[in-house]
Amino acid sequence: MINSKIPILSCFSGGGFLDMGFEIAGFSIVWTNEIEPSFSTFYSEGITSWKKNKEAINNEIKCTISNNYSIKDVTQETVIDEAFGGEKPDVFGMIGGPPCQDFSINGNLNGFKGDRGSLTDTYLYKVLELQPSFFVMENVTGLIKVKKHGKHFFELLKAMADDYLIDWDVLNSLEFGVPQSRERIFVIGLNKKQFQLDSIKLNIKGQWFPFRENAIYQNPQTYYKWPQPNAFGNSVSKSNDIPLQLCLDSCLVPYNEEQNIPNADEYFNLTGDKERFKQIKEGETNRPSFKRLHRFKYSPTACYGNNEVHLHPYYNRRLSVREALRIQGVDDSYVLSTKGQLSKKFKMIGNGVPVPLAAAVAKTLRDFINKLKLITG
Repeated sequence: MINSKIPILSCFSGGGFLDMGFEIAGFSIVWTNEIEPSFSTFYSEGITSWKKNKEAINNEIKCTISNNYSIKDVTQETVIDEAFGGEKPDVFGMIGGPPCQDFSINGNLNGFKGDRGSLTDTYLYKVLELQPSFFVMENVTGLIKVKKHGKHFFELLKAMADDYLIDWDVLNSLEFGVPQSRERIFVIGLNKKQFQLDSIKLNIKGQWFPFRENAIYQNPQTYYKWPQPNAFGNSVSKSNDIPLQLCLDSCLVPYNEEQNIPNADEYFNLTGDKERFKQIKEGETNRPSFKRLHRFKYSPTACYGNNEVHLHPYYNRRLSVREALRIQGVDDSYVLSTKGQLSKKFKMIGNGVPVPLAAAVAKTLRDFINKLKLITG
């Protein structure tokens, strides 16, 4: 149905990980929105260097955030003017992951009453206002797991039912080849006024979108026999049946390569008596803080607040910026050239959608809508 690159509006763009996934899948990000100044800077640096490498561009290219205002204050006219020069195309999409701290199980659970949580409402209202051909929203599972939040959320989706056919599912990045167990809810909607949707078949649960069509592994957390914690500094061997792709070891930077790989020498130094951290076992991740990862196991969710970055398996330090980026599936061509600002860098990384997961969902979506017919006239 559609041969050209479909333009995408990106809200809450952050460092651009979700955008990268959609670009990899063949979409074109034409408008971005990010209110946090440091994240805007990181987006410009990272996406610019990534695109230059991806497209082998030798001439000057500069990717910047299109709009730096709160999405609450951005009008429909502003978006259409900045993205499309004043006239909407026949087909375009809208993607975004509204800030999720208010819905996180580890957050303050203010939910839709919180300043951040209310942005989920705002995002869905903007979808109804702009009427994209399709939309994607990503958020933490606390959005549906906490009863009072889930009730409001599903009421929102129900209110959109006149305009959009909607489906949702909870996906774990581990299923998509990312060495990190990260559960997130994905919501996808198709515009009923633009697509002929009568051919779409619902399953017994009323779902229609094949969210896992491009998944690589099925139930990897239980399928493989993952290693148990072992004393720090001991030698460890990997079980032959565990894919290296799902192991943290695939993300680690050897000590002698730190100076040669961008952002590999950026990490928080341990303070106080550093020897005491050696008592924490490799793979001891059931702690409230100072979780030490296992080299031959996946990482728990990379969500770094208050500088609480996971400990390296066999070096007595925290993970580096580059290692954290790799855990999120970000290519090494994505370079943050700004010096320092480690707290902001790790927060931006932890807020992002793992790129391979984003790309898999985006590819499934593109293949799906390419089988649909547009409503003309």
